Amino acid sequence: MKEFLVLITTILFISSDILSASASLILRKNLPILSFDEGYNHLFGDSNLVTNQKDDDDGKTVQLQLNKRTGSGFVSQDLYLHGFFSASIKLPADYTAGVVVAFYMSNGDMFERNHDELDFEFLGNIRGKDWKIQTNVYGNGSTAVGREERYGLWFDPSQDFHHYSILWTQSHIIFYVDDIAIREVPRSEGMGGVFPSKPMSLYATIWDGSTWATNGGKYKVNYKYAPFVAEFSDLVLHGCTVDPIELSSINCDTTTSNIDILSSSDNKHTTLSSEQRVEMMNFRTKHMTYSYCYDHTRYLSPPAECVLDSREAKRLGQFDPVTFGNGPPSRKGKRRHRRNRRTDSMVTM
Repeated sequence: MKEFLVLITTILFISSDILSASASLILRKNLPILSFDEGYNHLFGDSNLVTNQKDDDDGKTVQLQLNKRTGSGFVSQDLYLHGFFSASIKLPADYTAGVVVAFYMSNGDMFERNHDELDFEFLGNIRGKDWKIQTNVYGNGSTAVGREERYGLWFDPSQDFHHYSILWTQSHIIFYVDDIAIREVPRSEGMGGVFPSKPMSLYATIWDGSTWATNGGKYKVNYKYAPFVAEFSDLVLHGCTVDPIELSSINCDTTTSNIDILSSSDNKHTTLSSEQRVEMMNFRTKHMTYSYCYDHTRYLSPPAECVLDSREAKRLGQFDPVTFGNGPPSRKGKRRHRRNRRTDSMVTM
C-alpha cells in the first residue's frame, strides 16, 4: 500500500510533456515487473505451464500450452480493488481455430452469483486468417448482458510480443493495446450498479473454445497442430491489495482514486487527453468489427449505457457479427465458458 501511494504521488508530479503520454505507457515504464513466483500461482495445467528460469529472465516469462490433454493458466496471488494490470503476450501461430487465450480479471470464484469481470480474450482462426481480440465487462453478476466488443489488429500478434493493459479506477476502465487506448468504459448512470466494483484477481489462461470462438463455432481446435503456446512476459500487477477474508475491513477507495494519473488536481484534464481520444476513435473506426450496442439480434433495445452513432452503426453493419450462437448467450452458457477457462480444460479431452 505504501509503495502504491509513493508511486502515484511521484507520477502526479511528472512534467506536462510526459503527461501527454498514455497512462499505460507511463505506468508500464515506472512499475516493477514481477517474476512468476513473486506475483502468481499455478491455476491448472500441470506441466503445460512453463516458466523461463534463464539468468537473463529470472522467471519473468511464462508459457501457457494447450494440447489434447489440457489447457493451462495462472492467477495472481493477491486480490485487487482498482489498479493497473499489464502483460506482453505472444500468441500461438499457424492454425489456431477454436483456441482462446484470455488475460482477464474476475472474482467469480468468490462471488458466484454477482461476480465482476474485465476481459481481454484472443480468438484464434484458421490458417491465413487473423486473430481477433475481444474485450468484455461484467459487473455485479450482470451476465444476461454481455458487453462484448471485437476488433482486428494492425499487426500479427503471433510474430512478436505486444502489450495489453487494463487500467481500472473508480470512474473508468480503459483497455490498451501497445499503450493505445482501444476502449473506455466510464462509470455512468446508464450502467447503474453493474460497473465492476468488487476486488478481483488477475488470470491468464489458454483453453479450448471450439463451441463458439471461431466463426461462432464453425471451426474447431485441431490438435494435430498442438501444442498451442502462448507466452507472457513483462507482467505488471499494481493496485490496492485486499484481504481475501475480511473484505469489508479494507477501504481502498481513498488511495486508488489517484491512480487516474491523467487527471490533474484541478480537474482540467480528463482520463484521456483529446489526442488520445482521437487515437482511440481512429483505432475503433479502422479495427472494430462488432459492438454489443448494435446487436439487434441479442437486444431489442440497446443497453442503457450505449451511445449510438449512425455512422458507426452503418460501418459495423457490413460485418457478419457472428455473435455467440443463436441470439444472446444464457447465464448458463456464460458460466459454461467460465468453467472452460478454469475447469473443463483441466480434464482429458
